Amino acid sequence: MRPKWITVLVVGLLLAGCTGGGGNGSAGGRIILRFQSLAWQEESVTANKELVKEWNATHPDVEVEYVQGSWDSVHDQLLTSFEGGEAPDIIHDASDDLADFAYGGYLADLRDLLPARLKSDVPQRSWETATFGDGIYGAPFLQEPRVIVANATWLKKAGVRIPAPERPWSWPEFRAITRRLSGDGKYGVAWPLKEPVSATLNLSLSAGGELFHRGADGKVAVRFDAADQVVPRTIHDQADVDHSASPTTLGSGGSDTLPGFFGGKYAMVPLGFSYRQQIVQQAPKGFDWQVLPAPAGADGLAQGVSPQTLSIAADSPHKKEAAAFIDFLLRPENMVRLALGDWMLPTGTEALKDPALHTAKDGWATGAALASHLRPAPAQSVRGYPEWKDKVATPAFQEYYSGAIGLAELRKRLVRDGNLVLARYQR
Repeated sequence: MRPKWITVLVVGLLLAGCTGGGGNGSAGGRIILRFQSLAWQEESVTANKELVKEWNATHPDVEVEYVQGSWDSVHDQLLTSFEGGEAPDIIHDASDDLADFAYGGYLADLRDLLPARLKSDVPQRSWETATFGDGIYGAPFLQEPRVIVANATWLKKAGVRIPAPERPWSWPEFRAITRRLSGDGKYGVAWPLKEPVSATLNLSLSAGGELFHRGADGKVAVRFDAADQVVPRTIHDQADVDHSASPTTLGSGGSDTLPGFFGGKYAMVPLGFSYRQQIVQQAPKGFDWQVLPAPAGADGLAQGVSPQTLSIAADSPHKKEAAAFIDFLLRPENMVRLALGDWMLPTGTEALKDPALHTAKDGWATGAALASHLRPAPAQSVRGYPEWKDKVATPAFQEYYSGAIGLAELRKRLVRDGNLVLARYQR
C-alpha cells in the first residue's frame, strides 16, 4: 500500500504545482503567466502578440500566454474572474476602470514591484491616474487626447485661421468659426456625444473646470461653477442657438459621424486621437483632412485623460515575474510599437521622443505636442462616479445638449442629485 500512497501524493503535488492561485502557475518548472490584452485593431493585436513572442523567446523559464479580452465587457468579466479566483496575472484596462478593483483589494500595489527606470520614465501626472489611496494599481502606457479632425479644403476655402498647439482657438473663437462655416444644410461641427460625460468633463479642464472638489475631510462634492459651464454652454449654443452643430449626431458615436464628414456635411468633428486610423482606412481618395488641437481656455490646452494601464492581479502567485513582463512591454522602443499600433500616444518620456510620433503625416505631430497638457480625468478617483455618470450626468447632459432643459436645471441635477449619489459612497 505504501508505494501506491506515495504515487498518489507525488501526483497530487505535481498537479498543485501546475495550478497556482487564479488558475495560473507553473508547468515542468516553467512559470506560466496569463496576459489579458484588450487590443482590438489589427495593428495593435499584431504588436502585442509579437512582443509576447519576443518575451517567450528570451525567457524560457517564464512563459506568457496571450489572452484576448474585449473593451465592451472587461469590467464585468474581470469582476467575475476576480471573485472566482481565475483572474489573469497581467491585466490590460483603463485607469478610469480601476477604482473599484483597487479599493476592493483585487489588484496588486505596484510601488515595490516596478523598476525605477519605468517609474521615472512615466511622468507623475500619469501615475496619478492609477493612484488610489496610497497605492499605484496600474502602469499607464497609452493615452489619447481629444482633437478636432477637420476638412482641410473646407477650412481653406472659408479663409478661417487654422489653429496650432502654439496658438489654438479659444472656445468663443471656435464657436464663431463653426457659425461661419455653417449654412445651406451643412454644419461647422458634428459633436458625437453618445457618451457626453467623459468628453465634457475632460475638455472642461481647459477652462479650469473640475466639477468634483475634495474637502479637507477627504469627501468629494459636485459643484457646477462658471469654469465648468464653458464647454457645455459652447456645445449647447452651437446646437440650439447658432445651429452650427448637427443635432442628429449628438446621440452618435465617433464612427457614426465619419460618413457625413467624408460626404461634406460637417466641416469638423471632435474625436479621440486614435480615430485617425479609421479615417485613413475609410476616407475617399483625395479627401484632404487635418488634425487640429481642441480649443483652449483659461488653463490653456489642458484636458483630462484616462490612460490605458497594465495591472497585476492581487492573487497572482508570480507578481515579480509579471512586473518584469510589464517592464519589458513598456521599454521605450516597445511602448512606441504599442502606440503606433493603437494610433495613440505613449506616456513614457523617452518613447514620446521617437521621430515616428512627430511627423506631420496623419497629425502625429499635433497629438505629440498635446502630451504635456494631458492631466488625470477629473473623476479619476471619485467613488460612485460610474453611478453618478449613468444615472445623473448622462441623461442630464443629453437633455441639455438637445435643448430639452436649460442650464439651471442641468446644474440642479448634476449638483443636487449628484451629491446624493456620491454621499452613499462616502459614509
